[in-house]
Amino acid sequence: METEKEKELLQLKEVTIRFAGDSGDGMQLTGTQFSETTAWVGNDLNTLPDYPAEIRAPAGTIYGVSGFQLHFSSEDIHTPGDQPDVLVAMNPAALKKNLPELKKGGMIIVNSDSFDIKNLNLAHYESNPLEDGTLDGYQVYQVPISSLTANALEGVKLSPKEVSRAKNFFALGLMYWLFNRPIDNTVKWIHEKFAKNPEYIEGNEKALRAGYNFGEMTELFTARYTVEPAKLPKGTYRSISGNEATALGFLAASVKSGLPLFLGSYPITPASEIIQYLSTYKNFGVKTFQAEDEIAGITTAIGASFAGNLAITSTSGPGLALKTEAIGLAVMTELPLVIIDVQRGGPSTGLPTKTEQADLLQAVCGRNGEAPVAVVAAATPSDCFNMAIEASRIAIKYMTPVILLTDGYIANGSEPWKIPHVNELPDIPVKFRTEKEGFYPYLRDENLARPWAIPGTPGLEHRIGGLEKSDIYGNVSYDPDNHHKMITLRAKKIKNIENDIPLLEVEGESSGELLVVGWGGTYGAIKEAVNKARAQGYKVSQAHFRYLNPFPKNTEQVLKSFRKVLIPEINLGQLARLIKSEFLIDVQQFNVVRGLPLRVADIVDQIIKTLGGNNGK
Repeated sequence: METEKEKELLQLKEVTIRFAGDSGDGMQLTGTQFSETTAWVGNDLNTLPDYPAEIRAPAGTIYGVSGFQLHFSSEDIHTPGDQPDVLVAMNPAALKKNLPELKKGGMIIVNSDSFDIKNLNLAHYESNPLEDGTLDGYQVYQVPISSLTANALEGVKLSPKEVSRAKNFFALGLMYWLFNRPIDNTVKWIHEKFAKNPEYIEGNEKALRAGYNFGEMTELFTARYTVEPAKLPKGTYRSISGNEATALGFLAASVKSGLPLFLGSYPITPASEIIQYLSTYKNFGVKTFQAEDEIAGITTAIGASFAGNLAITSTSGPGLALKTEAIGLAVMTELPLVIIDVQRGGPSTGLPTKTEQADLLQAVCGRNGEAPVAVVAAATPSDCFNMAIEASRIAIKYMTPVILLTDGYIANGSEPWKIPHVNELPDIPVKFRTEKEGFYPYLRDENLARPWAIPGTPGLEHRIGGLEKSDIYGNVSYDPDNHHKMITLRAKKIKNIENDIPLLEVEGESSGELLVVGWGGTYGAIKEAVNKARAQGYKVSQAHFRYLNPFPKNTEQVLKSFRKVLIPEINLGQLARLIKSEFLIDVQQFNVVRGLPLRVADIVDQIIKTLGGNNGK
């Protein structure tokens, strides 16, 4: 029997691992715990949870497979990885679904106990892939995870079903050993999570330690691996998902503005976690309201805004469609409101657990009448924090609805986040109208924003509602010239925001042959692709939009400084359409809509194709 000292410790620069199993196998928990520990170790990381679309898919079927991909490195990374180096498959269905994406020659760790006739049939295998040559060319490690877990938990007061459910901790312990990760953080989490159930603490901790010890004692593995900490800027870091960062961003905006935070929302995948996170911050005065439908969610938020709150509502694409009329009401009443749209695959119910960025045109244009709103987008999970604050600032300063676009990938994915000090965050000035003298409800300031007059303020009573208002005085008006004037003023107010947002930045040369342009959650894939192309000698730069309505003031100048512009999107060309119509620029499109993030390698290939294979050498 080999000892730990006899096993070689190999150093790697980066690794991509995918945990996959049935939806009841705890793969999301396993991946999350591995991610938290990896962040604690100091690696840079990026994750991609992959949930089954079916709520109760039959166990053992491909439709019920749940996955969690983690890319971690000793260097700066920006994506969850194109293809995994390591696949942990808890059953045949997990193997079948994920094998096509595994790197050739990659490592496969399978729960061999699950490869029985029943599970093979459920996964539509005609023969056992562990025996028929299907896995030739891969490093395959057959580990009887289920039976080893059961043996480790003999004597623990758990039912057979509960013992079976602990097998994910065995797999996690094995992976901690294989990649030289400490188990202490997960042991602490187990004790905190199951504080009221000592038998769960005993069972899960035993399974975790059994998996780790199996790695040390077995002869299956002749080596283990380590990835050194990344050289990140000094500071305090934690792993954070996009939805949690969004919630904390609005909490910070509440503190920096001095306004109480109100979220009126209806649960919808993949945005539901935002209300779940914010509901735990009652000690900050946060009010969360789970409404009976999408319309009630946004209209309660409009009411909260009228009453002087920082008001937000969260949803996904189908919910944004249902909120459309109420967004128009917020445009007409000119009240600050932030609508978070965590985009998912569509149309209709579409791919509710998968990512997409196809709501851009809906966000910019999707309302009846001339109803312009500001639109911003987060680029990474941690950037959701910054853009939540920025959306709040714009909404309050310009008395307008703002749509904040994220997507399923960055909402559920996570990365290290350098926790800012509260003093580093910008203040958000708030000016409530209190003076009766000279007050008119639609009198405008230098930003064309109308006064924010809180109900109950003596002498500031005014009419509010969805009917057109007269300029300055705010009475209901059907005058055609007044209508044209108000339409123009509201549009100009949104246009003026361009004077208050950062210029579009170019990463790389400021002019040249090719500019790759993106928006939202494609940032990481585009950045890594551009870096790889530049390393091969290709002359290419990158620009990324976080502000989409209005565009930054220098957008046209930046775009026209390059001979070619390439726009990769997870839609059929929505930003490309806006760019073409606004600036009359003939852009090249790269559109892949698979419910998954763009692959770095695919973008690199498209860059080379766009440049005609000419790297200037």
